[in-house]
Amino acid sequence: MKSSTASVLLPLELDLAEGPVWDAVTESLLFVDVTTGTIHRRQGDEIARYEFGQPVGAAVPGDDGGLVVCARDGVYLTGADASTPALLAPIEADVRANRMNDAKVDPGGRLWTGTMAFDFTPDAAALYRVSGREAVLVLPELTISNGLDWSPDGSLMYFIDSGTYRVDVMDFDTATGEVSGRREFAALPESHGMPDGLTVDAEGGVWVAYFGAGVVRRFSVDGVWNHTVLVDAPQVTSCCFGGPQLDELFITTARYDMSPELLAAHPLSGAVFSVKPGVRGRSAATPFRVAS
Repeated sequence: MKSSTASVLLPLELDLAEGPVWDAVTESLLFVDVTTGTIHRRQGDEIARYEFGQPVGAAVPGDDGGLVVCARDGVYLTGADASTPALLAPIEADVRANRMNDAKVDPGGRLWTGTMAFDFTPDAAALYRVSGREAVLVLPELTISNGLDWSPDGSLMYFIDSGTYRVDVMDFDTATGEVSGRREFAALPESHGMPDGLTVDAEGGVWVAYFGAGVVRRFSVDGVWNHTVLVDAPQVTSCCFGGPQLDELFITTARYDMSPELLAAHPLSGAVFSVKPGVRGRSAATPFRVAS
């Protein structure tokens, strides 16, 4: 069992930082603060903060140089600074009790994004695939649609519904975006914390952020836990590989509804952390295919 300790990269105090993604074109790290509806970009030593005006689950690069923003009312196309938002695909806009959550672009340039209820109601959420202006329901009756990524060869898609306390895997067709054969990849005991975001490395290892546990854990291609990254913040939300060599693991955290006593014990909560765990990411993020 390997172990690493993450250090603070950005000493922020974000309420619910989520959705880190490495934009290789601009060599910048994108992430959001869900509850404040803000999008953040760290490029070099500069950090830009963009207000979106509604809860934001994720923001990913588009192939036109803009952003694709997964917000409360659906998926928006925006400028690189989150300006001039245009609704691309409404998703559950009429379900006011829900919001968008984690999102990622598949190897074919399609966006996958899910929802969750503000009050965490079981079976109220879903996972969608967005191509062009069409959002297709893929997995209904979820609790918290969360972490997702693909194997290095694109043949497998990993997915977390946090309420199940496991990582699932599905067979993935890169040409069509269809999934099949959903099955358990790794069972995650509730005593270990709630599984949140995930990312896959170049060897096929699956890195899972644990909300409430202050760790990121890596699972080998056969689902065996073999590496732990310690994070000095209990609410670890997600992670991604990035940096010019794709050898840095960036980790987002939160301070969502934490008590004053817990915050005093973990004052770095809400910061962005990083570590070099000795393995590289599988690839830089694929941009969303805007012209589809």
